[in-house]
Amino acid sequence: MMIFVGCSRVAELIDTEARCLDFGGKWEPQEIRCVTTPCPQGYCDRGYQCRMDYEDAQKKYSLNAFLIAVPLGILIIIFGAFLFSLDAVGVGLMGGGVGTMIYGIGGYWNYADNWLRFIISLIGLVALIFFTYWFNNKIEKKR
Repeated sequence: MMIFVGCSRVAELIDTEARCLDFGGKWEPQEIRCVTTPCPQGYCDRGYQCRMDYEDAQKKYSLNAFLIAVPLGILIIIFGAFLFSLDAVGVGLMGGGVGTMIYGIGGYWNYADNWLRFIISLIGLVALIFFTYWFNNKIEKKR
């Protein structure tokens, strides 16, 4: 579980770039034709720095969850596939291992580079083909 302490909010009008930067915001310029004065030529995104800090914390959390959940899921799948003679328990453990892996991979998917996404997808496809072949052989041997 990730705990993130949010940023403080300011309930005042911020109409200059310098004041915006003092509050940790990001000034977004825009061209406006004004009929009143003062006429700010932009607005302050007050939550910018807070959002960047949150995204950094979320990325670190997702990486940690990925690095823990994927090997744990693989171990659970192996444990369920090879160590249980009772099919229902083994299949249940393997399903739990797959769910654990999906949790870890899905959380980190947005932050992963394209090459890592490709490798993860390729490993998943190879594992699916292997386990399908293994299950078919196991079922045919019982007949």
